[in-house]
Amino acid sequence: MIGLAITLSLTILFGGMLDLVAHGVPLGFVIPVLNANATVSGIIYRIVVSVIAVYIGYIGIRELVVERRFSVEFLMAVAALGAIYLGFLFEGATVLLLYCIAEYFEGYIEQRARRTVERLSKFMPDKARILTNGTTKQVDVTEVTVGSIIQVRPGERIPLDGNIVEGFSNVDQALVTGESVPVMKTVNDCVYAGTLSTSGVLKITVTKKVDETLVSRIVKLVTESGKRKASIEKLVDRFAKIYVPIVIALAVFTAVGLPYIFGGTFQMWLYRSLILLVVSCPSAFIISVPATVFVAITIAAKRGVIIKGGVYVEKLTRVKTVVFDKTGTLTMGRPAVHEVRPVSRSEKEALGFAAAIDQFSNHPVARAIVRRAAEQGIDIAKFKVTDVTEVPGKGIIGYVDGNFVAVGNPELMKEFGCDCKEAYEISENDIHTAVCVSVGKEGLATVCVVDEVREDALRAIASLKTSGIRTAMLTGDRTEIAKETAATLKIDEVHAELFPEDKLRIVEDLKEKFGPKGLVAMVGDGVNDAPALAASDVGIAMGAAGVDVALESADIVLVKDELAQIPYLIRLSEKTMGIAKQNIAASLVIKLVLGALGVVGVTGLLATVIAGDDGVTMLLLLNTLRLERVK
Repeated sequence: MIGLAITLSLTILFGGMLDLVAHGVPLGFVIPVLNANATVSGIIYRIVVSVIAVYIGYIGIRELVVERRFSVEFLMAVAALGAIYLGFLFEGATVLLLYCIAEYFEGYIEQRARRTVERLSKFMPDKARILTNGTTKQVDVTEVTVGSIIQVRPGERIPLDGNIVEGFSNVDQALVTGESVPVMKTVNDCVYAGTLSTSGVLKITVTKKVDETLVSRIVKLVTESGKRKASIEKLVDRFAKIYVPIVIALAVFTAVGLPYIFGGTFQMWLYRSLILLVVSCPSAFIISVPATVFVAITIAAKRGVIIKGGVYVEKLTRVKTVVFDKTGTLTMGRPAVHEVRPVSRSEKEALGFAAAIDQFSNHPVARAIVRRAAEQGIDIAKFKVTDVTEVPGKGIIGYVDGNFVAVGNPELMKEFGCDCKEAYEISENDIHTAVCVSVGKEGLATVCVVDEVREDALRAIASLKTSGIRTAMLTGDRTEIAKETAATLKIDEVHAELFPEDKLRIVEDLKEKFGPKGLVAMVGDGVNDAPALAASDVGIAMGAAGVDVALESADIVLVKDELAQIPYLIRLSEKTMGIAKQNIAASLVIKLVLGALGVVGVTGLLATVIAGDDGVTMLLLLNTLRLERVK
C-alpha cells in the first residue's frame, strides 16, 4: 500500500509540472509557478488525492471503531480531504506524500532491525547429512530426531544444535555469539545450528529439534520483545490516547468557534484547523520511542546478547549495584594449575610424570595438570604408562616407565606409603587445592590448583566502578578463596560460603537497602543461580554454561560468556533512553511552536507538514540510528 501511495503521490506532485510543460512553459520555471489548479493537473490532484485520503481514512476509521482510538491515519486523511475542499491541492498531495515517505522510513528502520535478527534464520541449513549404519543420507532438517548422528564437512554450516562425538574443527560462531575468531571445537563440545565448521569433519549427536535450536529461540525472543514494553513506551501509548481526542476537539473548535470569537471567514479558520491537525499529529513520538528501544535490542542481539524486552533496557539505566556469582561467572568454573612447587627434581620432570598418569582421568584437577603439561611442551605420549587405577575422592596411581606414580591428596599418599611430608610442608599455608606428585613413593612436588579468573572480568569490574556502580560477589566457596578473588578483581563487597537460598536473601537485602532508585542486577551462570536471578531487578545469565536454563530464568542472556558486555549494555541502555527522551522533547516543542504559529496564520499547511510532522518523524528516526555508534 505504501509503495502504491508514494507512486500515486509523486504522480500528483508532478502532474502540475507536466501540465505546465505541455503548455510551453520552460522547465526551469515550472517548480516556482507550479499551479495545482491547472486544467489537467487539477483533475489528477482531485482524483488521486481523494482516493489515497479515503483509503488512509478508512484505516483510521477502522482503528477508531475496532481499537477505540484516533490514529495518525485518521488525522492525515481529514487534513488531506480538508485541503482538497479548500482548493489547496498541492498541499494536500504533499501531506499524503510525506506521510507515505515517513511511514516507509519507519518500516525501513524496523525491517532493518528485524533483518539483523532474522538473518540468523536465513543462514540455517534446510538439509542435514544423517549417518545410518555407516552410510550418509541427505534429509530435510525437520525430519531429524533428537539423538540422531549427523555429519558436517569443512565449509558447511551446522544444521542443528548438538554435541560432537567424533572429530575436531574450528567453528565460526559469529552468527550466534558475535565472536570474530573461530573457536576450536572437539569431542564433547556443544555446537549450535547456523555456525560454520571451517576445517574438520564433525560427527554430532543432535540435542535439539529444528524449532528448538538456540538460533530459533533467539529469533523468537527478540521478535517478541515488544510485548515487554518499557514504562516510557507505555507512557507514550497512554499519552496518545488522551492527546489525539483533545487535538481533534481543538481543531473542530478552531474551525467552528473561532470565527465567531475573532471574526474572519470559515474557510480561513478551517485551513488553520487543518494546520493544527497536521502539526499536532503524534506520529513522531509514537513511532520513534518503540523504534529506538527495538533497534537497541537488535543491536545487542547482533553482538551475542539477548534482551527479553524494552523494560529491561530501561531498568539497566537505573542499576546501581551489580552482583556476581563467582564460580562459572567471574571464574571459568574449571581448575587451572597455578603453581608447581618441586622438592627434589625439576618442575618439568614432576609435571611430566603427573600428566602421564592423569591423562587417563576425567577429574577436573587431572585435566588441569594435563593442560599445563601441554602448555609446557611436554610430550606425554613418550611415557609408557601401565596399571592405572583411579581411587575415588583421593587421586590416581599407576606405573610410568616402570616407576610407581601416585598423584592425589594426603589420604592417598598415606594409603600407599608415599613420603610427601616435605612436599606438603611447602604448601601448608596455601588456601587453594594442592595435590602431591610421588614417584617411587618419594614426594617430588606439589601442584597448586585454582579456579581461573576470566580474562575480561577485571576490565568489566573496573568499567562498572568508573560508572559509579557498586559490585558484590556471592559464592559458596571458602571465605579465604572468595576474598582473594575479590581482592584481585577489586570487588566492593564479598559474601562467601553461601547456599542458593542465602544468595536469594542477600539479593533481596541489597534491593531493600538501595531502594527503587538504585536497582540491583544479578549475574550468574543460569543453572544454580536461578532463584537469585529471578529475585533481582535485572537477571543476567552467562549462556554458555547452560543456555536452555539461562534463556528461561534470566531477563538478559550473554550467549558468549563475556563480562565486558555488561558495561556495554548499561551504556547502550543509557544512550537508548537518552535518545528516546530527546525524541519526545523535540517532537513536543516543535509541534507546540508550529501549532501556535499555524493558528495565528503565520505558517502555512505545506511548511507545517514538512517541518512539524513528517519531517520531524524522519529526523527523529535518523536520531535513533546513532545507537549503532555505541561501542
